[in-house]
Order: sequence, then C-alpha cells, then structure tokens
Amino acid sequence: MRIAALLVCAALLASAAHGQNRVPSKLEDAGITARVKTALISNKATKATQINVETSDGVVQLSGFVDSEMARQAAVSAARNLGGVKEVRDRLLIRDAGRTAGQAVDDTVIAAKLKSELASGAGLGTATEVVVEVNSGVVELSGFVPSHDQKNRAAEIARRISGVMDVKNNIMVKTRG
Repeated sequence: MRIAALLVCAALLASAAHGQNRVPSKLEDAGITARVKTALISNKATKATQINVETSDGVVQLSGFVDSEMARQAAVSAARNLGGVKEVRDRLLIRDAGRTAGQAVDDTVIAAKLKSELASGAGLGTATEVVVEVNSGVVELSGFVPSHDQKNRAAEIARRISGVMDVKNNIMVKTRG
C-alpha cells in the first residue's frame, strides 16, 4: 500500500508539471511510468510484477512475459488510457506455460550471467538501461539506450550466453529532444 501511495504521489506531481506542446522531462517521464505501474497494480487482469514499464519522451514501452493474451491487452489498454502518454509500444511476450522448475532455474542463471556481461561489456555502458527477462531460454531485452550500436551490442552479448535459445531485442533508441 505504501509503495502504491508513493507512486500515486509521484504521478500527481508529474501530471501537474505536464505541458501539452513540449517534450516531457525526465521527471515527467518518471511520473508517467509511476502512473502506468499504479494502473497495472490496480488492474486485476494484469500481474504488475511481470511487466516492465519504461518511458522516454512520453513514449511508454511495456515489456516482459505475461501469462495470457488477455493480460497483454489489459496492460496495453491501461497504459494507453492515461494522460501524458503519447504512445504505447507493446513488447510484451506470452510466457511459456509448460516451463518446468528446472527451466525456471536455468532462466535465472542466464539472466544473471547476461546482466553481469552487460555491466562489464567493453564500452557498452548500458547495464542499468537494459532490462533483461528470460523465459525458456528466450531472452527479451528492453529499455532505452542512446545509440543503435549499444542496442546491437547488448543483443550480441545475449546471443553468446550459454543456454540462450533466442533473443528478442526490444531495446529502443532514445529520441533526442
């Protein structure tokens, strides 16, 4: 409850500062992200913990693995219905329902290795900007980075990790305002 209240407060502050004809600031983007997360928490059809929300210049990117198409649609709808959201980029993937406990452990190991590699990747500098999700060996990369080179480098690093079956590179390149 306390976290939800903080998210709502942040969202209200950001809403008060929002102007119609200009590029949102980082504070406004943070407020949009908080409002989207609050909407996902409030929506019984979505599991907010499964969904990553990133915002850049009013563009919301939803990523991660959800349990069903219904959950995916509910999340996208919840984000689209909020003020200040210019666009919603749906990068949500449907989770493999047949994943075993062993595969879940393997996925956790893959994610940890990849995060470590991204953090130490020569010249990458994107470990904190790239979100990593893994389901049955399928890696989903999301977030916003400053260049196409960094986006491509993150995918290259992911492909080299043992156990990776596929890489969905949903990283977005930040727009310059």
